[in-house]
Amino acid sequence: MPVTLSQARQNATDAIDLAVIDEFRTNQILDLLQFQDVVNPAGGGGTLTYTYTRKVSRGTAGFRALNTEYAPDESTTSRHSVDLKPLGGSFQVDRILAGVGPAATGSIALNMSDKIASAQAEFGNAVINGDSATDEDSFDGLSKALAGSSTEVDGSAAEYDWTGAVNEDKSFLILEALDDLLGNLDNEQGAAIIANKRAINKIKSAARRSSMYVQAPGPRGTTLTSYGPVRLIEAGNTANGNDQVIPIDGTTGATDIYAVRFALDGFHGVSTMGGQLVKQWQPDFTSAGAVKTGEVEMGPVSVALKKTKAAVVARGVRV
Repeated sequence: MPVTLSQARQNATDAIDLAVIDEFRTNQILDLLQFQDVVNPAGGGGTLTYTYTRKVSRGTAGFRALNTEYAPDESTTSRHSVDLKPLGGSFQVDRILAGVGPAATGSIALNMSDKIASAQAEFGNAVINGDSATDEDSFDGLSKALAGSSTEVDGSAAEYDWTGAVNEDKSFLILEALDDLLGNLDNEQGAAIIANKRAINKIKSAARRSSMYVQAPGPRGTTLTSYGPVRLIEAGNTANGNDQVIPIDGTTGATDIYAVRFALDGFHGVSTMGGQLVKQWQPDFTSAGAVKTGEVEMGPVSVALKKTKAAVVARGVRV
C-alpha cells in the first residue's frame, strides 16, 4: 500500500516521531513523493532490490486500406532495478550538555534538527544527481535516468535564454518555454518544476505577470508556490550547505530545469513492506556512560521512474 509522509505521521507513536516526520515534510520533494512499500526484506535484509518495467514509448495506431493489414508495432519498455538504501546520521551529546537550557533549544534538539536537514538535503541531491555507479551507497536519480532519453531537451535554444530582467516580453518567453517543457510530460496532474533558486525566482516573476502565481500554506509554517497547478520546488543545496543540487555554470550561466510528475505510475519512492519511513533514536541517559548517541534515519528507500515521459529535463537553460 503506497504511503506519503503525510500519511506516515498518522501512525507516529509519540510527539517526537511526529515532529521528526513533520520536519522531513518541509522538503517539498519528500512531501510530494508517494512511497510504494513493496520490497520484502526477507532473509535478514538480504533482499532490498525493487525491479520494475519502465515504459519508453507507446505503440501507434492508424488507418488501413481495405484488404490490407495494420503495420504491427508495440509499446517499448526497459527493465530496471533499484536497491533500497538507508539514509540518516548520528550525533553524540555529553549528559552534562544535554541538561543545559530548555529542551526545545538544547543540544539534543539542535543536533536532531540539523541531522534531519542534512538528510533532507542528501535525499534531494540523490533524487536529481544520484548515481550508484559512483556511490554504491546511493540510488540513481533523475539526471541519470533521463540522460539520452526522448525527454532530455536541449535548453540552448533561444526560448531558454532567460538572462536579464524579467519584463513583460521575457515573462511570456519564460512561460511559453515552461509550457513546452511541461508538454513533454504524459500528464500534468501531480507535476512539479524542480530547479535552483535563481531559475525558480524567474519563473515566479513571470507567473505573477500572468496571474498564474499561486501560494498556499505548507507543513510547519512553510509556503508552497505553484505555476497554476504545477508546484515550483527549489532544489536547494547539498548536505554540506554550500553546493547547489542543480548548479549554474559560472561562465555561461547555464543550468538544468526538471519537470516531474509525482505518481505511482510516474515518479515515486520505494520502501520496505510494513517498515517505518522515518525513525529516530534519542540519546539514552538512563544507563552509565557520559556520552550518548542519537540517530535519525529514513528508509531504506529508493526512487523509481515508471515512464520516461513522467519526467523531463531541459539542459543548459541560461538564467
